[in-house]
Amino acid sequence: MRHFFCLLALFLTACGSSRQGSLKPDDALKSFRLSEDFHVELFAAEPQIQDPVDMVFDDQGRAYVAEMLDLPYDPAPGKPARSRIRMLEDTDGDGRADRSVIWADNLLQVSGLMPWKGGMIVPAAPQILYLKDTDGDGRADVRQVLFTGFYQGNPEGQITNPRLSIDNWIYFSNAGNEGLITSPAHPDRPAVQVRGADFRYHPLRGLFEAASGPAQYGSTFDDWGNRFISQNTTHLRHVVIPRHYLARAPLLNVGAVVEDAYGDFPRKMYPLTQPQHWRVERTRLRQERYDELKLNRIEYLAGVITGASGGTLYSGDAWPAAYLGTLFTGDVSANLVRRDVLTPNGVTFSARPAKEGVEFLASTDPWFRPTSFANAPDGNLYLMDMQREFIETPLSVPEELRKEMDFYSGDQLGRIYRLASNQPLLKRPLKVNLGAASTAELVNLLEHSNGWHRATAHRLLIERQDKAAIPLLRVKAKQSGAARARLHALSVLEAMSALEDGDVLAALEDTQPQLREHAIRLSESLAHPRSVESALLGRLNDQDPRVRLQLAFTLGNSRSEAARSGLATLALSPGSGPWMRTAILSSVASEPAAFLTTLRQKSKAGLDTNLVKGLGSLIGARLQPTEIQTFLQTVAAGKEPETALAGLAQGLRMAGARKLKIPAAEASLTAMINRNVEEAWEVARFLELPTLTLRALREAANTQLSEPERLRAIGALRGSSYEQSAGVLGKILSSQASSAVQAAAVQTLGSFPGPAAAAVLIRNWKSYAPEARIKTVAALMANKDRLLILLDALDHKELDIAALDVSSRNRLLEDRDSRISARARKIFQTAAGGRGAVIAAHQDALRLKGDPVKGKLVFAETCATCHMPRKQGARVGPDLSGVSVKTKEELLTAILDPSAAIESRFVNYLVTTKDGRMYDGILAAETPGAITLRGGAEEDVTLLRANIGEVRSSSLSLMPEDLEKSLTSQNLADLIAYLRAGL
Repeated sequence: MRHFFCLLALFLTACGSSRQGSLKPDDALKSFRLSEDFHVELFAAEPQIQDPVDMVFDDQGRAYVAEMLDLPYDPAPGKPARSRIRMLEDTDGDGRADRSVIWADNLLQVSGLMPWKGGMIVPAAPQILYLKDTDGDGRADVRQVLFTGFYQGNPEGQITNPRLSIDNWIYFSNAGNEGLITSPAHPDRPAVQVRGADFRYHPLRGLFEAASGPAQYGSTFDDWGNRFISQNTTHLRHVVIPRHYLARAPLLNVGAVVEDAYGDFPRKMYPLTQPQHWRVERTRLRQERYDELKLNRIEYLAGVITGASGGTLYSGDAWPAAYLGTLFTGDVSANLVRRDVLTPNGVTFSARPAKEGVEFLASTDPWFRPTSFANAPDGNLYLMDMQREFIETPLSVPEELRKEMDFYSGDQLGRIYRLASNQPLLKRPLKVNLGAASTAELVNLLEHSNGWHRATAHRLLIERQDKAAIPLLRVKAKQSGAARARLHALSVLEAMSALEDGDVLAALEDTQPQLREHAIRLSESLAHPRSVESALLGRLNDQDPRVRLQLAFTLGNSRSEAARSGLATLALSPGSGPWMRTAILSSVASEPAAFLTTLRQKSKAGLDTNLVKGLGSLIGARLQPTEIQTFLQTVAAGKEPETALAGLAQGLRMAGARKLKIPAAEASLTAMINRNVEEAWEVARFLELPTLTLRALREAANTQLSEPERLRAIGALRGSSYEQSAGVLGKILSSQASSAVQAAAVQTLGSFPGPAAAAVLIRNWKSYAPEARIKTVAALMANKDRLLILLDALDHKELDIAALDVSSRNRLLEDRDSRISARARKIFQTAAGGRGAVIAAHQDALRLKGDPVKGKLVFAETCATCHMPRKQGARVGPDLSGVSVKTKEELLTAILDPSAAIESRFVNYLVTTKDGRMYDGILAAETPGAITLRGGAEEDVTLLRANIGEVRSSSLSLMPEDLEKSLTSQNLADLIAYLRAGL
């Protein structure tokens, strides 16, 4: 500990009262330390450039740079946006920009660029714009809105990173934020919800849709179309499952679609700069609190990646071949550049630092902020340096320190550097004129050794749509000695709607596995894709796992017996893994029962239990009695039916099944129940089973049975009717049953439709244990017909107002029925905008000495349910582990007025199904076919979109607004002391 404070003292001496200013550009060059045989050259600096965050080169070699001067705040009302696009040009070929022109200005928080048809596609939330200079004066005079509706808030999570892929779609990073996207250019197209996803746009066909991700700032493609994305702390992920394949399987519940390429590998970083003065001061304050409280805890200053930005794969030809395809990421908080080497790992990739214990580039300049990279016409990689004194979000900085910090310090600065090898393979100027190249010349450029030339030629060819290119491309696709050129040629043919069977058939036999993979994908665009089906099936035993994965996706577009048999072959192949399982399930989602039959016919050994579980979920969600009956008969004959039944129950639950009539199912379920297969009772909940219902009634009422036996029977009664079961369940609730049995009875009563159960639930309220009370409120809130009954009970003091959690109160307060919302406001005495008086009335809590030990108890009783990890490992509310940066005043406001600022990831959504059931929670997951809500209960709830009537976000926080009613000023002081001590 003594050593720690010595280091801290050194940091304070170095960084405290006399902060280092920005280095001059030439001095900044001296601050770089490279661990490999490279050096850094200056391409542009202020005043030529300011706040660069992205750069692209047009077909003449001119650089267009996004200058994000607005960061970190939007302009004040009535003030123009400051961000802009600058054009830079090296006219004399000396390697430095000597011409600088403001090409477009007054753009809000612009953070990305992509050339298109002589102009630029520019994300500027809430819009994506198309800008173009049509009169040649060096300023864009066309400003067209392509799309609108994107999230507008924290600049770190707004739409950005337009990147054209080999599949001819432009991909954007959206950070998963909500947005209902429309296109003024295509008013006939339906709006697209991008919540939980990224975004993509096909500029030739006017198509747009959500895309798998999501990415924050950093999106890049390798030469074969694999997409890698970045997030602050998870700096390298591979997108494995394309979202459009999931869209065809709306009943499929999917977990992950991306792979963290680092896995459990430590994300350590090795900066040369010391932490900034504010971070040192924040650490000192935290450490003092820890020591005062004798927490035996150390607050570390740095050491792991936290500010990853702009991940880009190098595709040039000026560097040694070993660097091709390696990925560069800046860490803006640590003033360094990481180089990672990617290694194929099955259908995805793993990544590791190129060198352990040292970064590719690290600077001694704390103002060095590497935001992004650009591959260039000269074959080098260019680096953007925003050159700001502070780069952190202001909310991450304690208020007492924030007041002394100018977050725009350095906004008049900016650098762009060229990363250059000391042993270059070639030297080439930036100046080119690809726009003037003939179509034949562009086709030949697809073989160029520099990735920028290949990508630019590809873009220009699909922009021109010159039919004269078709025969040339066809020859290139079959005869080029460069595999990348063959792929580009095939992709351009597809973009020109000129791809033919022969092109695909030839590529299916290519020696390069990536060509075979893309040939399978491209076969989907053929006029008659079934014409090549036999050739596709010839790749079932392909040695490359990604070829087989793509085949699993593509075969799902066919309904032939041969395709189904092929999918079964892939499913039965050794080591197919979870990604292959997802692909197969997406392909058989419309005929899971038939596929299961095919699997059983082809397999002489046991089937993958997780695959059978997935098929069972699909069968359950389809609600087809014959399929369910056959599935149950098949499972009952097997040795280990538990996993399969769990899948079936999952699907039935997702689909909202109730009292399905499948007479033959009763025998199968009874046989399994007699074998003590617990999951059979779970399935029974969703079916109408007369004999099993009578058995369940007897066992539910039998106090001599064990608690697990009674719980299973009570749960199974959900398949009965209210009239059949209300008597038994009512007796259980009025008896001295255990808390778990009470809660199960409440849940089953609550599952019956209509208002009838409400009276029984309310009647026994005073005898309920806490768990049963929670379930009762949930049951009353779960049906529209019960809300007025609930409000009556609250009015008449039959139910305690305090029993309603904040999400339940918010739902009543925001109900669209004015009778409900008005009564709720009266009961809860809540009025919008009234929290200021409450905060003012509790200022004495700031003057009281808080006891963090007692505060911990207050936290456990009032906060931990949402803010600490649940058994499932996920939180309902934000992680408060860093909340000690807040002042007492800030924490008091956050506690008493939580709706003033709600983090986007923790917005509460209100969902009403078409049959009137109601749910709420944060969005834990979302696919084209389903959404998963996470509330206070341990189990998430997944709902099929087809069954949803309405989804809307709440403007109120999940955190209660009336904590002051249950907390004294001393309680508040203790809670604040605990939070400031660190969780």
